[in-house]
Amino acid sequence: MPRPEPGSAAPVLGVYLLFAHEPYYLAGARELNTTVVAAASLLHSRVRQPDGARIHHLLVHGRRPGEIVPLSTLTHELDGGARWPQIGDWETVTEDLLQLVHDHDCDALGLRLPDIARALVCTGPSGEVHAVDPAAGTRRAYGPTERIEVLVGIGRHLARTEAGSPLWPGNGLLPPINCADPT
Repeated sequence: MPRPEPGSAAPVLGVYLLFAHEPYYLAGARELNTTVVAAASLLHSRVRQPDGARIHHLLVHGRRPGEIVPLSTLTHELDGGARWPQIGDWETVTEDLLQLVHDHDCDALGLRLPDIARALVCTGPSGEVHAVDPAAGTRRAYGPTERIEVLVGIGRHLARTEAGSPLWPGNGLLPPINCADPT
């Protein structure tokens, strides 16, 4: 793993961004449809700025060490996305992050989440996902409890992946912005 450059911005350790994306396949046909990156990866010089820095500030503001924050949680906190224009272009930022991952210019945890789990992390913290089994004629709702279980499972996977070495956010990090209110 490459080492940080001298003078790089110190990463905020232990806070992570989780975002879903179009599936892609690694060697061996392993599908990945969700990615976790260190929050500091948003400060990478190849990520659209100042959008990445603003999203970084929103992401780390008031979080606990080790917290994995789905993009949908940020959307929820921004009045269901109505205030995203004040923060930045999250779509371009996540595309830039995914390109960094593909180019091996930051570490990431790529996941292949099952449909329900992926839907839950794409839904806000209080949202529900409904699944219908037409053969059995049953319907099941999955909500905040199951979403937390998914995030806990991702946290365990992340802990095994990091095993003594936190996700590297990349070189060329810009300094974080500092403002009283991220929104």
